[in-house]
Amino acid sequence: MLKAVTLKEIERIFAVIEPMGISREAVVIPLRTEHPGRVSILKDGKLEIVVERDGDFEDWITQLEARIRELTKPETD
Repeated sequence: MLKAVTLKEIERIFAVIEPMGISREAVVIPLRTEHPGRVSILKDGKLEIVVERDGDFEDWITQLEARIRELTKPETD
């Protein structure tokens, strides 16, 4: 169980988002974890990444890029 997000987890998240072309400035990472963790787009257009509390962080981080891509992919008609 991960109770709080530390610099270690934040750096791991940055290692995922930066190669995707997403700026650190465009992301909000709350320091509190939640179950379930989630990725969402806030009203101001920033990407919010809430880290999973109950699962294994290593498993969660391997799925982060796919979750972000799914959320940010352009809609097609």
